[in-house]
Amino acid sequence: MSAVKAAATHIDWTKLSTSLGLKTETVAALGAFRKRNEEARRVLSDLQDQKTAVDFAHYRKVLKNQAIIDEVEKAHKAFKAASYDVKAQIKSIEAVEAKALERAKFTATKVESELADLQATLKNIETSRPIDELTVDDVLKSRPEIAEKVDALLAKSKWDTKGYNDKFGYVTLF
Repeated sequence: MSAVKAAATHIDWTKLSTSLGLKTETVAALGAFRKRNEEARRVLSDLQDQKTAVDFAHYRKVLKNQAIIDEVEKAHKAFKAASYDVKAQIKSIEAVEAKALERAKFTATKVESELADLQATLKNIETSRPIDELTVDDVLKSRPEIAEKVDALLAKSKWDTKGYNDKFGYVTLF
């Protein structure tokens, strides 16, 4: 746990918000978290600096009712702060953290794969011939299912494509 605290103190907040390419909402949420974190650290530091010992001798001199002071002192000495076993919670938090890290790695590899595919597609688009230079043979070579569909329609004596005229208009050559 002390390693986590040490790591938390060495976070480079500006690098974290700028170098990861985060959205503006995420950067704003990160800034709000940073502000809350710094405020919590300041409050903790202030509380740690405060005096925690009670000066019962001072109160004995100031107050007349000594019985109340004795009773409060006895209760103060008998007080024992409750201790909680948080190992189970820490273990579950670490398990969730491990799952989140695993999912993040999976997502990162998936994004990298998709990015590589998109870059290959972009390169293909940039290096392809202009559309006005393509021939029907070029299209059929790259998409053989079009030729199969056309052959099937011609075999059924269907000479037009359903919805074509609605979408592109009726063209007559006469």
